[in-house]
Amino acid sequence: MPTLFDSYDLEGLKLKNRAVMAPMTRARAPGYVPTAEMVRYYGQRAGAGMIVTEGTPISREGNGFVDCPGLWNADQIAAWSKVTDRVHDQGGSIFTQIWHVGRMSHVSLQEDGKAPVSPTSLQAENSSAFGYDENGNAGFVPASKPHALTTAEVGRVIEDFAKAAENAVEAGFDGVEIHGANGYLVEQFINGAINDRSDQYGGDTTENRARFALEVVDACIARIGASRVGIRLSPFGRLHDLGDFDGEEETFLYLAKELGHRGIAFIHIMDQASRGAPAMPEGFLEQFRSSYDGTLILAGGLNLDKANALLDAGTIDLAAFGSPYVANPDLVERYRHGWPVAEPDMALYYGGDAHGYTDYPPYSGRKADV
Repeated sequence: MPTLFDSYDLEGLKLKNRAVMAPMTRARAPGYVPTAEMVRYYGQRAGAGMIVTEGTPISREGNGFVDCPGLWNADQIAAWSKVTDRVHDQGGSIFTQIWHVGRMSHVSLQEDGKAPVSPTSLQAENSSAFGYDENGNAGFVPASKPHALTTAEVGRVIEDFAKAAENAVEAGFDGVEIHGANGYLVEQFINGAINDRSDQYGGDTTENRARFALEVVDACIARIGASRVGIRLSPFGRLHDLGDFDGEEETFLYLAKELGHRGIAFIHIMDQASRGAPAMPEGFLEQFRSSYDGTLILAGGLNLDKANALLDAGTIDLAAFGSPYVANPDLVERYRHGWPVAEPDMALYYGGDAHGYTDYPPYSGRKADV
């Protein structure tokens, strides 16, 4: 009967508990370089069995958010190494989520004002990036019309993922989580409602739509090894103008089997029902579990009771928590002792200074912490 507080062996990486701090964009890295305050932020939360950092763009082209820390140059690698050192010094483990937003970007974030890239030229007309408006002020702006990647350009982007994985290991990360969820580039290829390509990365076949995701995984494995590579997926997700498509369930079960064959470190499922999307079909998570025999992480709307029930049933191996970690750097200890769980201030999620970032205290028993 495993519980959240039990240790776990992740492909030889010893996790002190089964709680994962899920990736959360915080937008506090001016110039795309991690700061000293970020070192403090992640160090405060090293009580998690594993941290997955905020989405970390693999290139300038892959960015869709002002002040996100990147992983494509030497300054970024050196700055991230201070984060990983702090977490490891606290006895924690840390992966970084390598990210390309695809069409979910804005020309103000792109070099020389170029169009974002995507498998399609279809614009996400009902969605926003966090870029700069016409007056140069940061804020949510409509996602720009993208350029559809040519077949040759797809290979360049895959190489950018592989290089970011290599950079991550140089920076001291225990591994990488490929962001294949939430309507960003990898999922734009997977989703049959928007992938309108006619080459080997599109069309009507599951294999073609899944090809980009699997080639990114393979390229990262070739650079850093399968035990250091995970991926996040959001089956039946609808964020950022994704739609439903024929064979959706079969597509994700196909990915489950193919990723299992590769022996990757984990698959991290994001249940977007907690974000307003339709719930995954009844029994789908159990089907996914049957199709994939590796480490399975679930995020989205979990609390201690839900997490322990799924862990006990063997449906998942690790439980991920997002927003609870914003205001509770000591979340595992709060759960362990039955202490109150503080609520974060959503107005302070993105950008700013230490307020709403590193000034949430561990539990002290005072009423003010609740």
